[in-house]
Amino acid sequence: MSPRHVPLAALIAALVCAVTLASPARAADASDDDGEAPKQPNVYLDLSTTYITVPPNTLALGFRNFTLPLGVAAQSVQMTAPLTVDVTDRLSVYGGVGANTSRSDLTSWSAMTLDSWHVGFNADIIKQAEGPGPTLTVISTLTRSLNSPPGLAATSNQTVLELDYALDQDQMQGFLAGTRVTAAWVDSDLVKVNPAFVGYVGGYYQWDSNWKVSSRLGVQTFGGARIGNVVLAKAFTQPTLRFDLDRMDDSDNRLFGASIEVAWTPQPIVQMTLRTPLYAVRN
Repeated sequence: MSPRHVPLAALIAALVCAVTLASPARAADASDDDGEAPKQPNVYLDLSTTYITVPPNTLALGFRNFTLPLGVAAQSVQMTAPLTVDVTDRLSVYGGVGANTSRSDLTSWSAMTLDSWHVGFNADIIKQAEGPGPTLTVISTLTRSLNSPPGLAATSNQTVLELDYALDQDQMQGFLAGTRVTAAWVDSDLVKVNPAFVGYVGGYYQWDSNWKVSSRLGVQTFGGARIGNVVLAKAFTQPTLRFDLDRMDDSDNRLFGASIEVAWTPQPIVQMTLRTPLYAVRN
């Protein structure tokens, strides 16, 4: 199997595993309804708008973006609206396209154009039982760039494994710990991008009004990138920091989300995101 097909095969295998694990839970939920009709899956466009600032000579490698280093500072606005289906309360699948506009210190804003497609899933491998306890979630997204220069099209995969230890039955407050792995494969054999690993800890609190705040503090290790013998980006180990603010409904469906993440590379990349889901079906 070609190395470029490995991330897709891994994603499919993980998705099959997630569906297998989630199916018994769905059957149990249906049997607990005492004859009531099972709930329809949530279906929505998870509209997301992200503003990113990138320092000079910095490789931007992350979820739904892959940007080669520029000699000047740059900014970009990315929009995605993946069609998302919450198959059960333990499994969601999604897929869609992304658009991007960018500028640098030497150029004005470009036209907004489609630049990538992506597919992925979010699965609770372990689900909290009665009382305080853990939930283990895996989120994996495969992204392919579009309209890239010849030989520079890239496939990337980002996988997050997060442990949520709730301090109460309703998961209104708790602690977080997790890891994130981001890898990219460029079509040209001359370009090699090493994976980036992040480990983090954090916590969250949700008020009775259904506003929820969470934070994560971690360390990122990146192995660097090269074109032949030329160094594109140096290896580093630096901190990361992220804050999230979400508005939920009584069934824990997200109505609004905002986040800010700072990743030192070693200069800081700042990423601000607004999420406004557009529901076709919401339980």
